Amino acid sequence: MNAVVRMEHVWTSFGGNLVHQDVSLALPQGEILGLVGASGCGKTVLMREILALQDTSQGDVFLFGQHLQTMDSSRRQQLRNRCGVLFQGGALFSALSVFDNVAFPLRELHYLDEDMIRQLVFMKLAMVGLNPGDAVLMPAELSGGMVKRAALARALIMEPELLCLDEPTSGLDPVTGERFVTLLAELHRSLGFTVVLVTHDLDTLRDVCTLVAVLADQRLVAFGPLETVLASGHPFVQEYFRGKRAERVFAAGESRG
Repeated sequence: MNAVVRMEHVWTSFGGNLVHQDVSLALPQGEILGLVGASGCGKTVLMREILALQDTSQGDVFLFGQHLQTMDSSRRQQLRNRCGVLFQGGALFSALSVFDNVAFPLRELHYLDEDMIRQLVFMKLAMVGLNPGDAVLMPAELSGGMVKRAALARALIMEPELLCLDEPTSGLDPVTGERFVTLLAELHRSLGFTVVLVTHDLDTLRDVCTLVAVLADQRLVAFGPLETVLASGHPFVQEYFRGKRAERVFAAGESRG
């Protein structure tokens, strides 16, 4: 199996606080993984470990087949350059325009001239549904949906093989959130990248995720296609995916299908 991400027996602790114990999973190329769990269960921590932004306490993480624990910071950064990240809330630089936010990763590389950067930035803005006129706006002038689209354009500017999204629909109204998820699905079909998606949104899990991983009790308690996860007997999985709202969401999906 050609795994973009592989975690083997990962444990994570902060002081005496155990966050993860014995987490193992493999994410094949081209899949969209929805990572779910209760607040504070360590979903974002796990994503940071995948990106080598944080070390595990124990266990091994492989990114693009490379063992992160055995490489220096320079090599880790080279692997991160093959990834795009959309942080929770967008995390745009408030003092930079939309254009300069999206251009920032390219300018950090110091090998493209400004004409090429300009072309690439406007191409990515168009790809996420933003207009050329939006490029001059400051983050404070953007709607919530525009912030997420600008942040997605920045995440895509390096043509990533792996896209990591932390609660991308958080704070968006249902209509804007659905539009964002539709955009993500369209980009995935056209570009073929692999996705790790931290979310609590059942509609997102239903509509775009090809695999689901559930964290509970410091462990990975369910992993696989949504149908496989739904069959899990773990109490958290049953509560999360079998409640009244979940039943409505999945019933709506079946009626649309």
